[in-house]
Amino acid sequence: MTERNEADTELATLAGGCFWCLEAVFQMIRGVQSVVSGYIGGQVPNPTYEAICTGRTGHAEAIQIAFDPSVISYEDMLGLFFDFHDPTTIDRQGPDTGPQYRSAVFFHTPEQKQAAETAIARLDASGVLPGPVVTEVVPLAEFYAAEEYHQNYYRNNSGAGYCQVIIAPKVAKLRKERLSALQA
Repeated sequence: MTERNEADTELATLAGGCFWCLEAVFQMIRGVQSVVSGYIGGQVPNPTYEAICTGRTGHAEAIQIAFDPSVISYEDMLGLFFDFHDPTTIDRQGPDTGPQYRSAVFFHTPEQKQAAETAIARLDASGVLPGPVVTEVVPLAEFYAAEEYHQNYYRNNSGAGYCQVIIAPKVAKLRKERLSALQA
């Protein structure tokens, strides 16, 4: 294994409904070094899953991805993000409802902000979605890693009902439509 330095790594922080779903997709992508499920964008320090589930902390379930931009670009990461959740629904992804399930890009740099705004404008102009993109593009806020049992959730619980009904179809779609983006 070759050594990596910080210059080889960029971070992306994305919220698109249940963090388990996005985590499962991004863990399979070539160039992704790590994916951490967590909470961002709220008013309560050190939130817990139970607090987040009330919808009153202001946090979104999100993932923070460390990736090698020489292997996959931030723009390609955004493409995957928009392909694997519904960016046209406010505070909802499938059966999951509430502000904790909102769609948001938490940008780390002005370049990430511009890339997200450009991606949204292109999606809206394309007419391929059932409505306008409602994804928030907001500055990075404090990111809190979720409890350990939320990390690698699909890998550790692929037989669970939610995983079979909600996450497995996303993984199958990725394998079918984005084969070249998958890990070798």
